[in-house]
Amino acid sequence: MAQSPKTEEGRKSAVALAYREGQRSPTVVAKGYGQLAERIIDRAKDAGVFVHDSPELVSLLMQVDLDRHIPEELYRAVAEILAFVYFLENKATGADFEFESWLAGRKSKS
Repeated sequence: MAQSPKTEEGRKSAVALAYREGQRSPTVVAKGYGQLAERIIDRAKDAGVFVHDSPELVSLLMQVDLDRHIPEELYRAVAEILAFVYFLENKATGADFEFESWLAGRKSKS
C-alpha cells in the first residue's frame, strides 16, 4: 500500500497492491484520490497493512489499471518496499532476511 500526502492538484492519492505467492508481480487492487484515498489508507491501517509514503511511486502506480500487474520498470522499487516489510516482519520474529537473495529469487520467478 502506497500513499502520497498531496498530489499537484492538492488531493491525497493512494494505491493498494496485492501479491500472492506464484504471481509474477504485484497487482493494483485499489487506487483513488481524495476521500477514496483516505478510505483506502484507513482500511489498510485497520488491517495492519504497511502504508508507505512515496509520492513518486504513487504517481507511477496510479497509471496502472485496476487488477493489472505492475509494469516491469517498477519491479525494483516495489521489491525494495516488500523486502523492507518482510525484514520488519522477520526482525520481529528473530529470523534472518537477506534482501539481495530475496530479490534474486523474485527475478528468477518472473
